[in-house]
Amino acid sequence: MSFLPLIRIWIWVSALATLAGWSLSAVGQLNRGGYLVFGGLAAAAFLLGRRGSGEKRPGTGFKWRKVKARFRRWLPACFLGLTLLIFLGGALYPPSNHTAMTYRTPRVLHWLMEGHWHWIDTSNYRLNNRACGLEWLTAPLLLFTKSDRGLFLVNFIPFLLLPGLVFSLFKRLGVRGRVAWHWMWLLPTGYSFLVQAGGAGNDTFPAVYALAAMDFGLRAWESRRASDLWLSFLSAALLTGAKASNLTLLLPCAIVVLPLLPQLKRRLGATGLVILLAGVVSFLPTALLNIRYCGDWSGLVLERAGMDMKNPLVGIWGNALLLFTNNFVPTFFPLAGWWNRSALALLPRAIAGPLEANFEGGFMMLGEMPTEDWAGLGFGVSVLLAASVGASLWRRGAPAGGGSRAGPPGIPGWVRWGALLSPWVSLLAYCVKSGMVTPARLISPYYALLFPVLLLGTRPLGVVRSRWWRWLEGGTLLLALLVIVVTPGRPLWPARTLLTKVLAAHPEQRTAQRALAVYSVYDQRWDPLAEVRARLPQGLTVVGFMGNADDIDISLWRPFFTRRVKHFLPEDTPAEIRRRGIQYAVVNGGNLAAIGLPLAAWQARTGAEVLDTITATLTVSHGPQPWHIVRFPAEPGESRPEPGNE
Repeated sequence: MSFLPLIRIWIWVSALATLAGWSLSAVGQLNRGGYLVFGGLAAAAFLLGRRGSGEKRPGTGFKWRKVKARFRRWLPACFLGLTLLIFLGGALYPPSNHTAMTYRTPRVLHWLMEGHWHWIDTSNYRLNNRACGLEWLTAPLLLFTKSDRGLFLVNFIPFLLLPGLVFSLFKRLGVRGRVAWHWMWLLPTGYSFLVQAGGAGNDTFPAVYALAAMDFGLRAWESRRASDLWLSFLSAALLTGAKASNLTLLLPCAIVVLPLLPQLKRRLGATGLVILLAGVVSFLPTALLNIRYCGDWSGLVLERAGMDMKNPLVGIWGNALLLFTNNFVPTFFPLAGWWNRSALALLPRAIAGPLEANFEGGFMMLGEMPTEDWAGLGFGVSVLLAASVGASLWRRGAPAGGGSRAGPPGIPGWVRWGALLSPWVSLLAYCVKSGMVTPARLISPYYALLFPVLLLGTRPLGVVRSRWWRWLEGGTLLLALLVIVVTPGRPLWPARTLLTKVLAAHPEQRTAQRALAVYSVYDQRWDPLAEVRARLPQGLTVVGFMGNADDIDISLWRPFFTRRVKHFLPEDTPAEIRRRGIQYAVVNGGNLAAIGLPLAAWQARTGAEVLDTITATLTVSHGPQPWHIVRFPAEPGESRPEPGNE
């Protein structure tokens, strides 16, 4: 199968990028020279490994005629069309994902400017305690291009690999070939996959690692090749290195690969190196650093209240409720504002009370349309799956699970059933532990492992042949197309122009007002404080930043590698601020008001002088906020750039 070499390449690229990040940080050489040396050593090791390998792989060459014939069929052709539109959106627009702008890209810039990973003194705890998988993939892109325009490729490339992996894994787990073929094209049209494939989010790209860990593990039962097991190890490690919320998915991976460990007795040396590499690219380094700096391996001690579930039973039914509402909410939901204001009041106190006591704030929030910040599998695929399962149970004939394929002969039945059922146990464990908002987005890597057990038997085969199924399939793809076209971060229609004209003709139209506000904020989210940056003194190499954990400082880094942004806290003394080399700073006046600290009182304590104030909107929910450019008193004999337009 032609996709296998691409999967192997992506896994090794991911592993080596993570290894490079941690190893170059350890020696203080996280820079261009360090990456070039590391790349040379990695290439030499690869060539030596190829010569010393005694394994032979079956032919996996790329066959253009086969690919061309495949995409003549309507379902693959539709997927190809969606893929081209996703690429177009990613190429036309800079990344605007909130988490990427708030901490994922800035933390990489902090590390690259210092030449190594380091714990950052900031109120934005997420700069420190979160997993680093995506960051180590984006670090060389930022370093060598000095731009974030290409960061979407880190999500786009894994998106391209999803169909082949879905088909391969589903077939190995006993799903009928025709059923697996339909779902290999449909599952990736889940909204979280669509909207993140062209952006800089970090929820969906680990789905490839989850699928590869299981697929290569099951392949190893057939091939008995050590290389398949090694790739399974690395994929599982990368899965956890991307997000700590994926840790529970190690259960199905362990069920598949642990019984095969005796097969590695003859390759102990190489296996030891792979296990060591797997440890480095997993969540383990972040866990050790969290213990070192905050005393908690998970970093939850720094997080907002509610993220760590207090009552496991509430976690189970509460997350089930949130997953249902997040995934089955209509694709376009103009009543989102009413729902967000009224949802808790509509629920009985016996339900709303435990939810409020155990989940972080905003857990019932829904959006008017799918965005990277909250979308899960989404309405289209969720309804299609529910209809498929319901029709399979309703159809007459063979039992729902009867007639299911036993899978390849080399895979024992108990392993196959363990692989089918254990992802649901992993999801249960996630629900028991997590009180985070938008769970439908966070469990994106789980979906492809949860599906197969629902699609076993001959009944789903009859369903996918039905005319009504084809109509639903077409409707799902149409919704997917609309989601890609109207997504606020990368609209493929003249959204602001048309909405402005609508409001000019109908100024009282609230839906159009809200839509224009959303598109306007997303249009400048990649550089929300551009006007503030323009008012900074010329030649400034260090600028201070004081805001809350959700404030976006990416504007002050631009153009990249020309200045450093150093955070400080409201309670820091003038001496502590001066020790960081901060002469000028940008301060969020809204944050000072929120914590009950008047600007004048803070100025009196620090001696800061307000040079300018600009109003900017970083998020629609927070609205316009005052941003102050301040100057701290100079030390005797200290020189500093004069204020002026940059």
